[in-house]
Amino acid sequence: MNATLPIAEGDAVRAAAVPAATACKRHSALVRATHWLTTLAFLALLLSGGEIVLSHPRFYWGETGNVNMRPWLNLHLPSSRSTVPTGYGYVLPDQNGWSRYLHFQAAWVAVATGLLYLLWGVFKGHFRRNLVPRSFKGIGASIIEHLRFKRPAAEEAWSYNVLQRITYLVVIFVLFPLMIWTGLAMSFGFDAAFPLAVRPLGGHQTARSLHFIVTILLVLFLLVHILMVIVAGFRARMRAMITGRATPPTE
Repeated sequence: MNATLPIAEGDAVRAAAVPAATACKRHSALVRATHWLTTLAFLALLLSGGEIVLSHPRFYWGETGNVNMRPWLNLHLPSSRSTVPTGYGYVLPDQNGWSRYLHFQAAWVAVATGLLYLLWGVFKGHFRRNLVPRSFKGIGASIIEHLRFKRPAAEEAWSYNVLQRITYLVVIFVLFPLMIWTGLAMSFGFDAAFPLAVRPLGGHQTARSLHFIVTILLVLFLLVHILMVIVAGFRARMRAMITGRATPPTE
């Protein structure tokens, strides 16, 4: 995977048609801006979300959850609240104030950036041209190449393979919307205003659990993405996402 979210712009351009010494346009200014804004917002959400989890590092299904109930997942971490029995002989400093404020602010930055990218991608035809797979042929070979950490071919500097396209579509149109939905569903104010939007999830604790699971999936995507960027050529990929231009790699 050779670009973090949001997805980079560019039609499938053959490397052979681009002189090796020429740096050609790969990413638009809007793509680069939304890419880095999303990256910063996501890192802020991870940091603040981790602090929030430490206030009660247990997860439940349904509407309610407390220390008298059996969780489906216990992270076995020290807590920032003395009312949570963790087995540790100490309580962490309570960081819920700034962490919840940062989480709320970073979430709206991520939502606004995502909406801008989504609207741009729809009206510019970016998703249709660059992300919707033309066919599913070669997906098995692509998976094997990724598992072997094989360096991408030169033309992949200008286009996404079928595995990348499917992965990006799932992240953009499944995981991100589910992250927003579950995040809002944890708010009692949102539940009171839009109860029909929360009830399908099965309760506030279910929303919290799903929010955590989606976060783990996004973190795994991010780690694999960074690893594949390194394999594909870190300097070239970073230059493309910073300056918007890239030179096809030599074989």
